[in-house]
Amino acid sequence: MSLQCGIVGLPNVGKSTLFNCLSNAKAQSANFPFCTIEPNVGVITVPDERLIKLGEICHPERGVIPTTVEIVDIAGLVKGASKGEGLGNKFLANIRETDAIIHVLRCFDDENVVHVDGSVNPVRDKEIIDAELQLKDLETVESRIQKCEKAAKAGGDKNAKLQLEVLVKYREALSQGKNARTVELENKDQKAAAKDLFLLTNKPVMYVCNVDESAAVTGNAYVEQVKEAVKDEDAQVLVLAAKIESEIAELETYEERQMFLEEIGLQESGVNRLIKAAYALLNLRTFLTAGSDEVRAWTFKAGYKAPQCAGVIHTDFERGFIRAEVIKYADFIELGGEAQCRAAGKLATEGKDYLVQDGDIMHFLFNV
Repeated sequence: MSLQCGIVGLPNVGKSTLFNCLSNAKAQSANFPFCTIEPNVGVITVPDERLIKLGEICHPERGVIPTTVEIVDIAGLVKGASKGEGLGNKFLANIRETDAIIHVLRCFDDENVVHVDGSVNPVRDKEIIDAELQLKDLETVESRIQKCEKAAKAGGDKNAKLQLEVLVKYREALSQGKNARTVELENKDQKAAAKDLFLLTNKPVMYVCNVDESAAVTGNAYVEQVKEAVKDEDAQVLVLAAKIESEIAELETYEERQMFLEEIGLQESGVNRLIKAAYALLNLRTFLTAGSDEVRAWTFKAGYKAPQCAGVIHTDFERGFIRAEVIKYADFIELGGEAQCRAAGKLATEGKDYLVQDGDIMHFLFNV
């Protein structure tokens, strides 16, 4: 399932440092703008503690196979990007191709790291990028309004009238400097019409506050300013120290990394928290398969039913779906395996309408 989160932000806020922590595909990281010209794509393993416990029970021959998510490092945007400044058109096109946005904000002071606007102000930085994305969205909306107005008048097109209603709502919000995701749509039809617009500021977003080591656990005043600025948006705020994360990533063993985290007061690395949050931001969930051959995590979109999840493994599984055998993760761990769950009546047989839940351990029966 190829869904991508794009990392965006002004130059020198820590995007590429963060990306390097996330991926073995090393992006350049230097103290000047436009260091990253082409977007770097990293396929990132999604941390899942459930797999470790299942592996301890099943002892799979082929091992434990986690699922992944794609992260794209997009070059730093600057003021005027919507008009092509700083290679802006190309960068905006790269953002358009992603499914969700990770917006990195500089929330640390360091006189040795140049800020493109001369001072540290994460709310201003957010507003600069928001404004560029909003201007591009406004162009899109204005263009579509003209087409819809003609179609609605000429042929009384109901779909055109519906889309026009949605477009006018977006135009009003964008003209006021608000993101499209702040617009409340009235019904399912309007929401369906909105999806076809692919607006940049309607993508799910997570704000990552890049802090120094002293604020890695508690945050700081800059973080509080960001939280206040985004309180009306449907957005997450995550705090991490990219510089510290890069040092953790260099450590060779899990034990060393955990010791480092404990020393600075963290239970889990910011990178792990970010990957999990990005996975959720894309509305992704995980079902599991567990046996003596392998333990494996599989990605599905929230709302998938059993046949669709079967199709994630192989299209033949969906085409010839008969039923699914489902064990809840908690039962599998508590009872110690599939055989024990089967004997205790904790294995459920589900049909085509079963809505798969995150963490379900699945076995599909099919015939083609």
